[in-house]
Amino acid sequence: MSFEGQPPAKMRLLQAAAELLANSAGAPVSTRQITQLAGVSAPTLYHHFGDKEGLYDAVVSAGFEEYVAGERDFAPSGQPLEDIRRMWDNHVHFGLNQPELYLVMFGNIRPESRPAIVADAEALMEEMLNKAAAAGQLSVQPREAARSILAANVGVTLMLIAEPVAERNLDLSTMTRDAMIFAVASDQAEQAEASGKSSVVVAAIALNAALQASHSDQLSSSELKLFLEWLHRISTT
Repeated sequence: MSFEGQPPAKMRLLQAAAELLANSAGAPVSTRQITQLAGVSAPTLYHHFGDKEGLYDAVVSAGFEEYVAGERDFAPSGQPLEDIRRMWDNHVHFGLNQPELYLVMFGNIRPESRPAIVADAEALMEEMLNKAAAAGQLSVQPREAARSILAANVGVTLMLIAEPVAERNLDLSTMTRDAMIFAVASDQAEQAEASGKSSVVVAAIALNAALQASHSDQLSSSELKLFLEWLHRISTT
């Protein structure tokens, strides 16, 4: 993880926190441990980050940038659902390669408090699913598909992190990934029928995604808004 471009003391704090988290094996990391490793005083930490949680937020932000880079570090295949499979696999590999950072990013959940990191990850997946919807390959709205797939992706990754390395079975990830994509996909008429969705609904989802992405000027804003509302009603019926 890179913290280049930061003031020296701030960079040392970020590096120290990231290193201690990576080697903590799930144990708490104290402010004193961080400042000692960074070679700075506690007031320096408070000056740059406010408190330890603020420092962790900064580490998580840097980790998320690395995560996003991994999710986008491939040329689109022209097959959106295949790209979703690759995004899923990248997500799992990121979690297994940096488990302590991943647990801070995705495992630190409090009741009725949705972390911004989760919303950002959903938006990243929804971006790709919009392409699948525009191609007529989804049987549910892209946002719903993104939430469902990411929830399963995070759950599988946390389960694999919890298992001893020698006992990890990545087939669990592959099976869950393909089951989730099958559940939201409609790239064949038979699959649409099996999921209880008519071709009209699939077409409405596709047209909805295409119109929202195209910024069409062929309709007035009020006409477009009404048309999108109709499409939304059809596609969620």
